[in-house]
Amino acid sequence: MPWRVRFEKRAEKDLKRLGAADRERIARFIRDRIVDRADPREIGEALAGPLSGLWKYRVGDFRNVAAIEDEVVTVVVVRIGNRRDVYR
Repeated sequence: MPWRVRFEKRAEKDLKRLGAADRERIARFIRDRIVDRADPREIGEALAGPLSGLWKYRVGDFRNVAAIEDEVVTVVVVRIGNRRDVYR
């Protein structure tokens, strides 16, 4: 069963700030690597500390921070940004 992907307003804003090539690369990653997985946790990494409960996905120098909602089979992208800044 394919996973739905939903973007929070903050993630949409983050995505719009990126260049066209980076936006396409992130969109392709989500479409090809997350949507059709049986469990999106296979390729992500759990975050700790204040971001506990969220998952990160690496796309080059960018990170997608997401929440996984098993009940509704949805990955909610919370933030997208450069690895230096996204966790702040």
